[in-house]
Amino acid sequence: MTNGDESEEDPEKPDDGEDPPEGEVPAEDPDLAGRPDTPVPSHDELVAAMQWAFAAEEISIELLERFAVHARYILEKNREVNLTGIVAARDVAAKHYLDSWKVTRFIGFFGKSVLDLGSGAGFPGIPIALSEKEARFTLLDSTQKKVKVIEDSIALLGLKHVSAVWARGEDHLARVRHDAVLMRAVSSVRENVRTLRKVRHALKELVLWKGPSWSREVRAGEREAERLGFKLDTVFEYQLPEELGKRAILVYRAPGAQGK
Repeated sequence: MTNGDESEEDPEKPDDGEDPPEGEVPAEDPDLAGRPDTPVPSHDELVAAMQWAFAAEEISIELLERFAVHARYILEKNREVNLTGIVAARDVAAKHYLDSWKVTRFIGFFGKSVLDLGSGAGFPGIPIALSEKEARFTLLDSTQKKVKVIEDSIALLGLKHVSAVWARGEDHLARVRHDAVLMRAVSSVRENVRTLRKVRHALKELVLWKGPSWSREVRAGEREAERLGFKLDTVFEYQLPEELGKRAILVYRAPGAQGK
């Protein structure tokens, strides 16, 4: 789940802070032991949960079915590799799929090259890519086991316009430019722009998922963002179903967009 306070960020998401050694698997993370005793909802239960979460949205049942296929796979893998602490069907549907997909109602992705930096189990990249077929998506994480899960998800869903990368975000962006970089539950606004300071000209938009305290985070990171050339362009606010929380998507215009 995303949150506006730095201290409340999702502990399941990586911070993309370690450089994976060439040809080696990174040192074992004790959290990668998974949750072997956690029951996995059935496909039908997950479809019903998706229908509940997306009840107020215009979305096809076919897409919700695809979300359910991916969700079941992730929850099964979660028994081996720690991917998410969110395991109840409705929570998964709302906090992972609706929260990720919601950006497609606000931002056009047609023809764009999009980097999901710190993708973890594939959020927000997989739900967005399932909806947006006319864009190119790169899902990046610094933990190799999680990248393997993403690769298997891509194959399972037949997503020809999506690729997975095991790397540090800064190293990747030093080699490859993207139109948009997505960061969901990866540290604070201030730390996000600091992470990208050396490669800030390699992207045009920085899109951040935040919680109800987003304005406080923006103010805390305002000086750093302005110093590095990131300008807050738009904020989209929305509510997850029932009492699951308020959310905001922040869109920063990045230095790579200058003159465009």
